[in-house]
Amino acid sequence: MWDYLRLEVRRTLRDAGFVIGGIAMPVMMYLLFTNLGENDRSWKAASMVGMAAYGAVGSALNTGGGVAEDRAIGWLRQLRVTPMTPREVVTGRALTGSVTVLPAIVAVLAAGGLVNGVRLAVWQWAAIAVLLWLGSLPFTLLGLGNGYRLTGQTTGVANMVCNLGLAVVGGLWFPVAVFPGWLRSLSAYTPTNRFAQLGTSVADGHAPTPGAMLVLTAWLLLFGSYAVLSYRRSAGNI
Repeated sequence: MWDYLRLEVRRTLRDAGFVIGGIAMPVMMYLLFTNLGENDRSWKAASMVGMAAYGAVGSALNTGGGVAEDRAIGWLRQLRVTPMTPREVVTGRALTGSVTVLPAIVAVLAAGGLVNGVRLAVWQWAAIAVLLWLGSLPFTLLGLGNGYRLTGQTTGVANMVCNLGLAVVGGLWFPVAVFPGWLRSLSAYTPTNRFAQLGTSVADGHAPTPGAMLVLTAWLLLFGSYAVLSYRRSAGNI
């Protein structure tokens, strides 16, 4: 399984589309949004976490695109005749997604500290990176579910819609405080909003709230079930 993991990580990091869309784009958006007009340091720190979360979500969902491509070329069929169990195949893919979110997180955090002058304690930088890394797992499972269930082209569209929709409604691009009341209430139940809160809480100097952990865990279970069901369904289509 570890050989499979290394193979998938190398394939992903060599993809120019992943590097541009998953790493460069969040950094450029962060620098653009925080350097238009007058923005205080607190907004630059909050936006840094939001854009790091946005990059992590996009990278995690991208794992599903690779799965859909593998289905199309028959790679999953070949994996089914190897000694690896289905659980190991899915675990390897999930670990791939977990590894490939790190460059996006680190790149945005570096832009915040080196370009925008965000100042945090060393433990805060480390805690934000680790929490965003671990918290991206639900989105990796969502991407895998789409990849196992949909065609390659449809998976790309579905992942893009999920990424943009969840980013906007979850408040990764703009402060939730500017949302109308009904949208602010809805945002509190989205996985992206609670995902970003893992980092913003640490940036503000305190631990993530139990509510954020509870909502994110619920989405983890939901997306995990979706991935498992999609994988089982794919067995009859490859």
